[in-house]
Amino acid sequence: MTLAELQLALPEIFVLSAACVVLLADLFISDERRGLTHLLAVVTLVFAAILTLRLMLPPGEVLTAFSGTFVRDRFGDILKVFSYLILAAVFVYAKFQLRRTGLFKGEFYTLSLFALLGIMVMISAGNLITVYLGLELLALSTYALVALDRDSRFGSEAAMKYFILGSLASGMLLYGMSLIYGAAGSLDLAEISLALAGGAGDSMLLTFGLVFIVIGIAFKLGAVPFHMWVPDVYHGAPLAITLFIATVPKLAGLALAIRLLDNGLIGLHGDWQSMLVVLAALSLVIGNVVAIAQTNIKRMLAYSTISHMGFMLMGILAGTPEGYAAAMFYAIAYAIMSAGAFGVVILVSTPEREADQLDDYKGLAKRNPWHAFLMLMVLFSLAGVPVFLGFFAKWQVIAATLSAGFTGLAVLAVLSAVVGAFYYLRVVKLMYFDEPDDSSALAAPVDFRAVLTVNGVAMLALGIFSGGLISLCISAFA
Repeated sequence: MTLAELQLALPEIFVLSAACVVLLADLFISDERRGLTHLLAVVTLVFAAILTLRLMLPPGEVLTAFSGTFVRDRFGDILKVFSYLILAAVFVYAKFQLRRTGLFKGEFYTLSLFALLGIMVMISAGNLITVYLGLELLALSTYALVALDRDSRFGSEAAMKYFILGSLASGMLLYGMSLIYGAAGSLDLAEISLALAGGAGDSMLLTFGLVFIVIGIAFKLGAVPFHMWVPDVYHGAPLAITLFIATVPKLAGLALAIRLLDNGLIGLHGDWQSMLVVLAALSLVIGNVVAIAQTNIKRMLAYSTISHMGFMLMGILAGTPEGYAAAMFYAIAYAIMSAGAFGVVILVSTPEREADQLDDYKGLAKRNPWHAFLMLMVLFSLAGVPVFLGFFAKWQVIAATLSAGFTGLAVLAVLSAVVGAFYYLRVVKLMYFDEPDDSSALAAPVDFRAVLTVNGVAMLALGIFSGGLISLCISAFA
């Protein structure tokens, strides 16, 4: 271990140290001054972003550390920066909600920072063991977050379901990794790729290992048929925790898929491509169709997430730099859109109850025209309406799918997007054409309203000027 290697992992080392500082400092911070814990967590994200940007590598350059277990490249740097940015917005939204519900505790920030560390380790993983360590750090932190409200029966039930199913999926992923190790003779992703290119390993053993790895990836993304945890966890977890689960971990899921399938198992591209086609098609159809029947907006957005993960898989299955860039663009766009959607849900909620029913959004345009308009832009973007960010994200992955020769899947994606537009536009109809059941004004802190405004306007701005973000994603795979 050299100083140069430690420098490559400096953002991870800083986040680990800062998370420990937040954990210890929170012991001496009273409940009345809990805002200091929030401030420390946000400052941690700011300095982590500065460190990552200062060390950002140019396109095409890849550096490794710790005997190849840690990889530093532009793809990882870009994903980390967006993880910091989106998590900072999550912290601002969550602070308002947690304060109202009496859950404003240091555990939320500590667990979130440790989850971020797991995401960063996963993003920079160059070894199967590193992948698994990052994944488990993220998963264990998330399980605890879901159970943050110990007095909630629904939260405890959701945490138990998530823990049991997540443990099962992690076991399958680990078993798949062991089979790949047995066939390729190495845990290093680069060496596994070289071994497969040279024809090493038993084909049957590799195929079985690949199946279990794809199952693990599909579960972490919430793709059908491994989606059963998504609606229950979204519904049962506290709203602030649902907001977290719906955003930053999606970037980790993208990194998990690309590191394992491209960096390590690209030699089995034909095999995992056919698996991802099935997963993407099922996710698109079931996610959008079942979402129509939901009256709970958290469950509706959960099934919406399943369909969006189907779109992201469409970019990955192409197995080309253009496809990976499209999937990366989609993951970033979805995380931003999801943060905005749940931000409005938090705004409409009250200290007594979450605004989780669709009827809670009746007449929102009359109660608060500006924030109703922000929600409209977020929903239009999620639906893929032209000029908004979501439209260009869908366009990119559909183009990548067509270039890979899967015309049928591209057509299915277009049709499912049309079906998905129905339940998004249903919320718009409720906001603008129905009378409100509650005419009281919506109040929120200045920082919450400012971040939500930026988040909502970004749906339109990043859509109209999407070229810069697309080019940034393309440079990650140059």
